Amino acid sequence: MFLLRRKENNTLVHDRREFRLRLKELLGRKPSNLRLYEMAFIHRSASYIMPDGTRINNERLEYLGDAIIDGIISDYLFHHYPEASEGLLTKARARIVSRETLNQLGISMKLNNLIISNLSSANTPPNLFGNALEALIGVLFIDTGYTRTSRFFIDKVLKKYLNLDEVLTSETDYKSLILEYCQKNKLKLNYAFQEIPDQNNSHPQFRVILEINTEIIAQGEGASKKEAEQEASMIAWNKTVTPQI
Repeated sequence: MFLLRRKENNTLVHDRREFRLRLKELLGRKPSNLRLYEMAFIHRSASYIMPDGTRINNERLEYLGDAIIDGIISDYLFHHYPEASEGLLTKARARIVSRETLNQLGISMKLNNLIISNLSSANTPPNLFGNALEALIGVLFIDTGYTRTSRFFIDKVLKKYLNLDEVLTSETDYKSLILEYCQKNKLKLNYAFQEIPDQNNSHPQFRVILEINTEIIAQGEGASKKEAEQEASMIAWNKTVTPQI
């Protein structure tokens, strides 16, 4: 990570030539607006304040990139895995956009060589690299549009650093994860089941409502109670626990 100091006018100072070269290597082309891309890698610890009071860092770009990544992955999985069920596609997307996966992708992309931070190595937050990846995708979307951003994320990130077939076939026991979380935090977990008659009167579907401390957190559906439980647990895990990690 770049070490920073500040000029009297409160602007950032870092090795811009090195930053430009590393960014070009990552993108495969020369960045058109270097300052915009710099913003994608400014952690809030290195925020600086504009004369109008605006705080400059990558947090707003993280928000945008998160939404763009979600759309890119949904679109890609839908078109490239036509035989996969909605439930399987939802699970696969949740695994890819999880904090753990995005952080690992950021590390594999060596984003630590681009991040502008005043943090020491001992104080590096666990989501630093995933957040930077989201912010980069946000900037790419602003700079080049959805199509080019999607092509970059699929070809230069997912296909290069992630085995998508393995992601689709792997299983995560979200019910055990959410149960362990509730037990650890002394929370009451409850699953309420409903049977949904099939329109053709053949195979029933099951819906499960997941509650934590009597508050409805998520619901899932599946061909079995177990499948419905897992879907509800996955949604609850990503909604309730993942943001805290």
